[in-house]
Amino acid sequence: MNARRLASPPHTSGLVGSSAATCRLRAEIARAAPFASNVLITGPSGAGKELVAREVHALSARAGGPFVPVDCASLVGELMASQLFGHVAGAFTGANCDAVGCFQAANGGTLFLDEIGEMELPLQAKLLRVVQERVVTPVGSYAGRPIDVRIVAATNRNLLREVREGRFREDLYYRLHVVHLQATALRDRPDDIPALAATFLQQLAGEGLPCCTLSLEAIAALMAYAWPGNVRQLRNVLEQSVIEASEPTITGRSIERLLEEEQYYDGLPADEPGNELAAALPAPPLLPPLPASPAWMTLAELEREHLVRTLELTYFNRAAAARLLGVSRQALLRKIERHGLA
Repeated sequence: MNARRLASPPHTSGLVGSSAATCRLRAEIARAAPFASNVLITGPSGAGKELVAREVHALSARAGGPFVPVDCASLVGELMASQLFGHVAGAFTGANCDAVGCFQAANGGTLFLDEIGEMELPLQAKLLRVVQERVVTPVGSYAGRPIDVRIVAATNRNLLREVREGRFREDLYYRLHVVHLQATALRDRPDDIPALAATFLQQLAGEGLPCCTLSLEAIAALMAYAWPGNVRQLRNVLEQSVIEASEPTITGRSIERLLEEEQYYDGLPADEPGNELAAALPAPPLLPPLPASPAWMTLAELEREHLVRTLELTYFNRAAAARLLGVSRQALLRKIERHGLA
């Protein structure tokens, strides 16, 4: 066992790029990873927060243990409690056998709680107890089970603001916010784009897509774009460009055309093709009639008011609000920022 460990190759960082922000993040990860302290990763959607979490795990003493990711925005209520803490047979309808849950599955390793800001308050209270006591109690059971898990959480929300507005527990915030790592938006580190693009093209070729390279004009077009969807959007655009490419070298014009389409679909109304999901969802409650006023509301004011009411209706669950409004999550985040609602 020891001989194999000594002979194993050194860890290669998954964080691609040489910008000042990326180099600083690598150094912060290397400094924090060896300790068992909990980590909170913040940054916009698509900026690579899970990749940062995996780097923390890979450089820690727990690297040989499991890395278990959990999307806190996807499940609610008993289902989320069961996924996190496990359950015993008969705990609720459909619980036909015992389930260990993510905490026990991550024992000896790292539990990654993605979108922690979306977690419901009752579940936050249960999570706090587990974090404090290092003991997990499955749903339907009274017998606690000790666990040895490092928690790495991530969010695109300002959790301190969420604490002030009563949507996130202050005591849980300070339990998670021991080490803070910041994932930077892609628009703030354009120097990383050529290396990221080359890496993604290599990955796509390994997945069976054509092997392509970028022209200098294509690289310039990628570096000039604002990337509201961050690294995730960059990979998506590159995959589209490879599929559509008729030559091994992707041209600047083909990249520019795809980016123009990205901007179009980002603002697509809910009743246009491509928003079938929004059409299938229940319609939000009708807004009350606007009061008569000599000062007619502008479209921007109407949009802001509708955003506020939708966010309030969904208890500021941005994923749910985006579904109701029939827009992408990234489009919603930009509208929230534009109207000063962040």
